[in-house]
Amino acid sequence: MSASGRRSGLLFGVLTLLMTFAAPAVPASAAPATFAHPGVMVSRAQLDFVRGRVNANAQPWRDAYDQMAASPYGSLSRTAKPRAVVECGPYSNPNLGCTDERQDAIAAYTLSLMWYITQNSQYATKSIQIMDAWSATIRDHTNSNAPLQTAWSAASWTKAAEIIKHTYGNWPNSARFGTMLRTVYLPEVVNGRANTNGNWELTMMEASLGIAVHLEDRAVHDKAVGIFRTRVPAFIYLPSDGALPRTPPGSGIDTRQEIISYWHNQSTFVAGLSQETCRDFTHTGYGIASIAAFAETTRIQGQDLYPEIGDRLRTALGFHTRYEREGIPSWLCGGAVKRGLGPVTEVGMNQFVTRQGIAMPNTQAWTEERRPHGSNSLFVAWYTLTHANNPS
Repeated sequence: MSASGRRSGLLFGVLTLLMTFAAPAVPASAAPATFAHPGVMVSRAQLDFVRGRVNANAQPWRDAYDQMAASPYGSLSRTAKPRAVVECGPYSNPNLGCTDERQDAIAAYTLSLMWYITQNSQYATKSIQIMDAWSATIRDHTNSNAPLQTAWSAASWTKAAEIIKHTYGNWPNSARFGTMLRTVYLPEVVNGRANTNGNWELTMMEASLGIAVHLEDRAVHDKAVGIFRTRVPAFIYLPSDGALPRTPPGSGIDTRQEIISYWHNQSTFVAGLSQETCRDFTHTGYGIASIAAFAETTRIQGQDLYPEIGDRLRTALGFHTRYEREGIPSWLCGGAVKRGLGPVTEVGMNQFVTRQGIAMPNTQAWTEERRPHGSNSLFVAWYTLTHANNPS
C-alpha cells in the first residue's frame, strides 16, 4: 500500500472512531419500533385478566366493577357537555367547562372499560358519542389552569380512545379525535412546567405520553420520557440525592432556601418525602398516580422505566401510607399536614407486590382497607378494577 493510501486509511479509522464516540447513543427508553395497542396504562392482557375475574365474580374485581357500573360515569343516558373554549382559573375558578370536560373524559374511559368487560356494544357507542361530541367542538383551553386541566382530561381521553379504537374499531371519527389531541391538547402539555409544583408536570407528561402512544408519535414519546426522567427525582427524595433534593432542570430553583421553600418549608429530608408532602397528601397523590401511570405505559410499550424510578415510587408509597395510618410526627411538616392520599396506590403496589414480590406492609394494608378504589373526579379512575393483583 502506498504512503498516501496508508494515510487515507488512518484518517478513515480516526474519523470512524471519532464518529463512534461523538454519535449520541440511543437511549434505553427511546420510543418502541412498534407501539402496542391498547397501550395507555392498560394492555389487552390486563383487560382480559380483569374481564375473567369480573365474570367469575372474584374479589376485589367484582365489587370494583359494580362500583364503576353504578357511578354516573357508566350511565348509558349520559349527555356530553362539550365547549369550544374551556376556561379554568386557579382551583377551577372560574369553572367554565372544567368539571364537564374532566368528567366526560372519565366517562368515556369508564364506558370503554364496561364495553370490554361486558362486550355490550352499547357502552362502546356511548363512549364514542362522548369523544365525538368533544372532538367536534373544543378548540382551546384558557386561563391559568389550562395546562393542568388539559393534562387531567387528556390522561382519561387517551385511555378511552386506545380501548375503543383497538378493541371495538367501529369509530368513523377516530381521526378527528386524534387531530383534537394533537392540536388542542398536546401544545398545552408537551413542554412541561418546570417551576410548578411537581404534580403539574408529572400529569402533563402522563398526558403527553398517552397522546404519543395513541398517535404513534416517537418524537413526543421521547420528549415526554426525557422530562419525566428528571422530574421524578425532583419530586421524590432519596438520601442518594445528597443533603438537598434535586430540582427540576430549568426551574431556576437552586439555593438552599429556594429548595426548602419549594418543598413547602420542609427542611428535614428523608427517603420517600415528596416535594408536595407538606402542601398536602392529596396533591402528592396526584403526582404519585402520574408516576405510576407513566411507568405502566412504558412497561406495556416494552421500554420499562420501573427499574429506573421504582425505588422512589415504592419508597414514596410506603412513606405516605405509613403516615396515613400512624399520624404525622412532629418533625414532618411541623407536625400538621392535611392527609388524604386518594385512590392512587393500586398501580404502584401491583408492580412491586404482585409482580416483584416485594413486601410493602403499610401500602398493602392501607390499600386493601379502602378497596375498591374509585375515581378522584379529576383523572384517576378504577385502579382496583384494572390493577389490583393483576400480574399481566
